[in-house]
Amino acid sequence: MKLIEAIIRPSKLDEVKDALREVGIQGMTITEVKGFGRTGGRVEVYRGSAYVVDFRPKVKIEIAAPDDLVMAVLHAIEKTAKTGKIGDGKLFVRALGEVLRIRTGERGNDAL
Repeated sequence: MKLIEAIIRPSKLDEVKDALREVGIQGMTITEVKGFGRTGGRVEVYRGSAYVVDFRPKVKIEIAAPDDLVMAVLHAIEKTAKTGKIGDGKLFVRALGEVLRIRTGERGNDAL
């Protein structure tokens, strides 16, 4: 089992969610986050004063997936979240030692 974390543009969330459903993902956790990478900051003017906006709004998706779905999940996210511009995001994959469904006590892949 793997934990896949995707940091993507908020505007791509619905497309990514639909693509993940198509590959068999039944659940995910979404968090609104802010961050920056190569884009760095940009100067904006508000009421005549210039200020630097360092952090850009992003969405973080967390998905626990069985090993046999990991590549399909990565491909689905990459394909739908990609615009070809700086700021498309990142994907991270980590090993999961154990998963437990609290309601039923199921463990491992059965808990996903």
